[in-house]
Amino acid sequence: MSRSPLLLDEVNERQGLFARRTVLFGGLAGAGLLALGGRLVQLQLLEADKYAVLSEHNEFDFQLTPPPRGLILDRHGVVLASNRPDFRLLLAKDESVDVDRVLASLSELMPIDDGRMRRLRAEIEAAPRRQPIAVVEDMSWEEFSRVNVRAPELPGVTADMGEVRVYPFSAAFAHVVGYVAKVSAKDITKTGPNSEPILLNPGFRIGKQGIEKSYDLQLRGKPGARKVEVDVKGRVVRKDPQGDIPSVPGSPIRLTLDADIQNRALEVFGADSGAAVMMDCRSGEVLCLFSAPSFDANAFVRGVSGPDYRALAEYERKPLFNKALTATYPPGSTFKTMVALAALERGVDPSRSYTCHKHWFWGGRSWGCDKAHGTLDLKGAIAQSCDIYFYQLALSIGPDPIARVARFFGLGQKHDIGIPGQKVGLVPDTAYKRRAFPRDPVWHPGETPSMGIGQGYVSVNALQLCIQAARLANGRVALEPRLVQSVGDVAQVSTVQPPELPFAQDHLAFIREAMTAVVTSGTAAHVADLGLGPIRMAGKTGTAQSHNYGAGSHGSHGAQGAWDQRDHAWFIAFAPYDDPRYAMSVLVEHGGFGADAAAPKAAQIMKVALLKDPQVRARIVQPIPTSAPGPAPQTRLKSA
Repeated sequence: MSRSPLLLDEVNERQGLFARRTVLFGGLAGAGLLALGGRLVQLQLLEADKYAVLSEHNEFDFQLTPPPRGLILDRHGVVLASNRPDFRLLLAKDESVDVDRVLASLSELMPIDDGRMRRLRAEIEAAPRRQPIAVVEDMSWEEFSRVNVRAPELPGVTADMGEVRVYPFSAAFAHVVGYVAKVSAKDITKTGPNSEPILLNPGFRIGKQGIEKSYDLQLRGKPGARKVEVDVKGRVVRKDPQGDIPSVPGSPIRLTLDADIQNRALEVFGADSGAAVMMDCRSGEVLCLFSAPSFDANAFVRGVSGPDYRALAEYERKPLFNKALTATYPPGSTFKTMVALAALERGVDPSRSYTCHKHWFWGGRSWGCDKAHGTLDLKGAIAQSCDIYFYQLALSIGPDPIARVARFFGLGQKHDIGIPGQKVGLVPDTAYKRRAFPRDPVWHPGETPSMGIGQGYVSVNALQLCIQAARLANGRVALEPRLVQSVGDVAQVSTVQPPELPFAQDHLAFIREAMTAVVTSGTAAHVADLGLGPIRMAGKTGTAQSHNYGAGSHGSHGAQGAWDQRDHAWFIAFAPYDDPRYAMSVLVEHGGFGADAAAPKAAQIMKVALLKDPQVRARIVQPIPTSAPGPAPQTRLKSA
C-alpha cells in the first residue's frame, strides 16, 4: 500500500524540527559546560591563592593585641612612666555562658565586692558578643595560677597576661605626666584614631591627663594581632603563634624635667598645698612643674572606686587640681617688679621717695601696709615690699603702662607646653574694663592702687610667674617655656626666635639688683639663704589676699585663722644672682606670708638645681691653699 505524499512531508518536517532543536539545546548545553569549566579553571587555578586565604579565615581569626606604650623619661633618661606585666582574667559573653554562675564561681577564688560585681554585669551586658571583658586585673602569680587550674570549670573565662602602665614617681609627676585609664564610651568616635577596633581590647588604655593625654597618639604605637583557630561559633580552640603579627611600640617621650628637682619639690611641700615651677633662664627648658598635694596615678590605671574618687575630689586642698597651670591667684607683691619697671620706663626717677606710716589715707579710705617702713626710694620699696609706696607709684603712671610691661613678661598669656587646661589669668587695663563692665566701663582711680600691689583684677598662674622671673633674669629675650625635649628620635625645637624685650638694660639691671636686696637685706633675708658660699639667689616675696578684708586694710592676715581664709604665699627667684641660670616661682596656697612659707621652699628646691650644675658647683668648691709642697690639694665647700 502506497503512502500519501502529504503524510511523508509531515514526517520529514517533524524530523527536521527535532534536528534543529537537538542542535540548539546541544549548543546551549555545550556553552554551559564550557562556562562551568572556565569558572572551575578560574577558581581552582587562577584564583587558588585568594580563596585559600578566605578558606583559612573561616578556620582562623586574628585578635588585635595592644602595643607596648611608649616610655616617658626625664631629661637624664630617668623613667617616669613605663609598663610591667599584668595578669588578668577575661570573660567573653556567649549564649552558652551563664555569666552569673561564672562570676559567682570566680568570687569564690578571689574577692570581688558587690559594687565591682554590679559594674561587671553591666559591662558584660553592654559588650558585643564574644568581646572579652577584664573581670580581674593585676592579679598575683598565686591568684593567676589558682584560676588557671580551675579553668575547665569556668566557661568563657581566659587567664591572660598583658601589660599595665606604671608610674615609679607617681606623686611627684602625677599632674604633669598624667595617667592612662580604660576607654569609655565618650572616648570612641566614628572616625579618626579613636574609631579603631583596638580601643575595645580589654588591655588597652588611653591618656586621660597631662603628657599621657596630649601625646596619646605618639605613645600608643601600632597594634599587632594574634592568630587563633576558632570553631563554627567563633570560639578560640587553638593558638597559632607562627601567624602572629608583632605590634609596634609607642614612641618614647623625653621631657625637660629633672626627676631630682621634682622629687625634692615633693619632699619640701609635704602636706602643704601649692605649686613650684623652675625654668632654665637661658633656654626656657622647664626643670620642675610640680603641684601639691598630689595623688597616686597608678590607682587611676587600675580604676578608682567611687568613694576614693569622691574623697580626692572633695578634699579642700584639691589634689586632682594642677595648681601650676589650671589655677590662678593674685600675684601679690611679686607684681611690684612689673610696676617698678613700668615706672622706670615712664621716666620715674628711682630715687623718688614716699613715706610709709603703715596707713595711707586717700580717696576717702585708709590703705594699709604690713608695718611703718618710713621713707623709702624705689629700690628700698622693692626690698621691703612697701605697699604704700606702690599704691602711690601705680597711681602716678596708671594701669595701661603697667599692663603693657606685665604682658611682655608673660603674665595674662597662654604658654603652650603641651599640657591641656592652662588658665591664662588676667592683666587688666582700661580696655579690659570697657569690655568686661559695659554698665561701668570707666577705670576708676581707686582701682589702680590695688593693681599696684598685685591685687584687684590681677590673676596669674605659677608658670607665668616663673616666666616673669626667667625673663627678668635673662634680660634680653622673651623666653618661652619648653617641656617636651623629644618625641622618639625627633627633637622638639621651636623654629620661632623669641622676641627681644623692648626695655632699657639699665632698668632691667636695676630690678635685678632690687631683687637681690630682697634676699640680702629685705623681706627674704635669712629665710632664702642657699648656704652655698658665693652663690646667692635674688627674689621677690608676695603675700596675696585670698578674700576681701574690707576698707583696704590688711587687718589680720598672713597665716592666721582657718586654712581657707589665710593669704597665699608667693616667692619668685633666680640664681646665681650675678650669673642667672635658673628661675622659679613657688606658691603655697593659703600659706600666709611669702617670706615665711614660700621663700624657704624655693631655696631648698633651687639648691638641688645649682648643685647639679657643674659650672655652678665649680664656683662653690674651692681648693684649700697650701704654703708648702705636699700632697695634692683637697677641696672644700666655701661657707656662707
